[in-house]
Amino acid sequence: MTDASAPPSRAPETAVTPRLIATDLDGTLLHDDKTVSDRTIAALAAAERAGLEVFFVTGRPARWMGVVSDHVHGHGLAICANGAAVVDLHRGGRIVEVSPLERSAARQVVDALRSAAPGTSFAVERTGGIHYEPQYPPLLLDPAAVVAPAEKLLADDFVPPLGPEDADADGPDGGAGPAFPDQPVIKLLAHHPELDPDAFPDQPVIKLLAHHPELDPDAFLALAHTAAGDLATFTRSSPTALLEISGAGVSKAGTLARCCAERGIAPEEVVAFGDMPNDIAMLSWAGTSYAMANAHPDVLAATTRRTASNNDDGVAAVIERILQDGHL
Repeated sequence: MTDASAPPSRAPETAVTPRLIATDLDGTLLHDDKTVSDRTIAALAAAERAGLEVFFVTGRPARWMGVVSDHVHGHGLAICANGAAVVDLHRGGRIVEVSPLERSAARQVVDALRSAAPGTSFAVERTGGIHYEPQYPPLLLDPAAVVAPAEKLLADDFVPPLGPEDADADGPDGGAGPAFPDQPVIKLLAHHPELDPDAFPDQPVIKLLAHHPELDPDAFLALAHTAAGDLATFTRSSPTALLEISGAGVSKAGTLARCCAERGIAPEEVVAFGDMPNDIAMLSWAGTSYAMANAHPDVLAATTRRTASNNDDGVAAVIERILQDGHL
């Protein structure tokens, strides 16, 4: 396992030839229906042919990368879980590097948020899949391997089950069985063999999710920073009050900076795109950054350049212009 280093300061914008494009997915590259337009597919392919590397940098877990797995050429890598995981899309989205959230820190975060915001429920994202509490809303696209209190899911002796016969999930009343009838206890690895259990046998925690049914999303984020900001990295990308919590110092920016350094690519040679608070660190680090027309107000305030909305192929429009002009 590796730790994402803190990113360096952003370089001043200059007229340079870009070498790498870093783009968020949801709300940025993808349309609202979660598809990639033909125009965007063509622009990404043209960028790769021209020698520009493309990195998808997303809050999504590795198993949700199928929508873009055919559109990365060359290196084949993507940064997932807000920088906590690097995945190889040429190998089916297999996780190759992890910057974990230590269980002890995660438990302290749970305690702090339960106290600061009663009614908060939690989900635990591991390299092998998602597990969540009975009260956590079924917001996700895949089922949970275990439904149980966060304290159990984060216990030092908790080992995620390998299959239904091994699961001892707690239902909403504390008894055995899945919390939601349409979300059975299943063997996630059987459905997602690209999540190699041998690579990370302890299935480290890569993200803790915290949901509140009533709070304003930005207010919930601010409250979390006050209550537990010294324990972990807090951000958000959902329109609901759903926080995404990573290990301290882990971010899209830190992992992208490390991947660029390994390739000899300077920040001023990077063009980044984003729309939500979890993109701000990356947009602040990259030499050139674009906020989508549909971006969160904090993202608009953190960037100097704008492009069209995700539904209007704003990323593709900028790539086409770069390829035509040859520079930023």
